[in-house]
Amino acid sequence: MNAVAFDACAAAKRLREAGFDEHQAEAAVTMVRDAIGSELATKADLATAVADLKADMLKVAIGIVVANAGLTFAIVKMLA
Repeated sequence: MNAVAFDACAAAKRLREAGFDEHQAEAAVTMVRDAIGSELATKADLATAVADLKADMLKVAIGIVVANAGLTFAIVKMLA
């Protein structure tokens, strides 16, 4: 996945202002940065997933149309 913007310095500063000591602030910021990097999808990730789903749906739709045409042809041939 692509990187997500996260201002680690600003986050650490806000944590220190809220009462965290330096080590606690750095640990918390590291955990958040690691979580963001491994768990969140970016807009590009979602766009890729949507494109893949659309392609898969198109393949299924074409398969259904072809199967329906074949079935219709077989029924017409049987009735003729």
